[in-house]
Amino acid sequence: MMKQRICQFLFYRVIGWKSNVTVEIPDKCLVCMAPHTSNWDLFIGKLFAGAHGITGSFMMKKDWFFFPLGILFRAMGGIPVDRSRKSSLTEQMAERFRTSQRFLLTITPEGTRKANPDWKKGFYYIARGANVPVLLMGFDFPTRTLSITKQLTLTDNVEECIREMKEHFKQYKGKHPEKFAV
Repeated sequence: MMKQRICQFLFYRVIGWKSNVTVEIPDKCLVCMAPHTSNWDLFIGKLFAGAHGITGSFMMKKDWFFFPLGILFRAMGGIPVDRSRKSSLTEQMAERFRTSQRFLLTITPEGTRKANPDWKKGFYYIARGANVPVLLMGFDFPTRTLSITKQLTLTDNVEECIREMKEHFKQYKGKHPEKFAV
């Protein structure tokens, strides 16, 4: 409870962000967060989660898990990802959902902080494999608002799901809007 109060103070009072959450956040879900244009997204998102009593994990390029940052990122729920190896990461994450009572995983579908209109599809295969809902979390830096207002309905068409996500995320502006492409 003390940690939650500290996160609330930091998120709402110190950095002056607001939240707009209109959907229920279940014990198991995959959260797609966009736009991802700054390293600050991680820390703002973690403060938001802490302020709402949410414990979650995130996947991040393994290159960031060097000493001493690796210790910090793992403590924050970080899961290192080696993009150079073709591994069954989606199956590993789906299995983690299946074997956990509570697991919230946040993914940035762009897969980078640079403008990338070719969004990654891993979130789709993880959510389908684990049979968990996908929530859409939007960062809006001009209004300093973090929103979770939509649960994506997964269909059999991954491209259709990505189109729907991109349409939803058009309303948000990242810290560096030029680095966000839908």
